[in-house]
Amino acid sequence: MVSPILKTTNDSTPWQSGLQVTPADGANLVAPGADPLIPTRGLLIGGAGTVKVDMADGTTVTFTIPATACGFALPLAVRRVYATGTTATLIVAFY
Repeated sequence: MVSPILKTTNDSTPWQSGLQVTPADGANLVAPGADPLIPTRGLLIGGAGTVKVDMADGTTVTFTIPATACGFALPLAVRRVYATGTTATLIVAFY
């Protein structure tokens, strides 16, 4: 049995699910088998570049991931990863 995805903001349990992100300007990320309103608990960026996202609180943020930070999971509560404004590659969302 798969555990339900927890909705707390201070959840310290291990991440339970993940998906390869295809950035899209018009679609939110959706965890496998989950409510589409649940934000990510983290993003892993595999290739350097910029990432434009909608955060869980609705703000839109663009940040730059340098090559030295690639491969590290960032604890970000994200709802959408935009295609326009994102040049980073190999993005994985964790829930």
